Amino acid sequence: MHERRLLLVANRTATNAKLCEAVADRARRAPRAVRVHLLVPAMPRGLHWAVDPEVAGHEEARGRLKAALPGLSAAAGSPVTGEVGDADPFAAIQDALFREPFDEIIISTLPRRVSRWLRQDLPSKTRALGVPVTHVEAVSVPDEVALAGDWTLTARG
Repeated sequence: MHERRLLLVANRTATNAKLCEAVADRARRAPRAVRVHLLVPAMPRGLHWAVDPEVAGHEEARGRLKAALPGLSAAAGSPVTGEVGDADPFAAIQDALFREPFDEIIISTLPRRVSRWLRQDLPSKTRALGVPVTHVEAVSVPDEVALAGDWTLTARG
């Protein structure tokens, strides 16, 4: 029997407590070892999206990946691997699935009111790939997102 392979897909919510809880839950319930891999799609901002989407956003994504791995590894009870993926999250997921099979995908998003991935219907599109998908939605917007000046945020009073 092979180990259970879990693909996490997150960017701004890579360090979110709900994602760590989902990983810990899978590790507790698994009858065999769980191998977890975190995919952080690059997220170019502003004009970089149009000018250089292949390069823009990778450094920020690497920072989020590095920040998330220790907490996710603790939740999994074993080292979590990770990578920065394509700026298109669906393409990044397809790339990861092409390289290796996963038993489940957990997609972690910002709250519905600000999530670009939910507006793109990423969880449903990913389900069409034939792998079970769980969606974990953050309760609040991380401070770093608000500080980054995300245009989807409303003014806070």
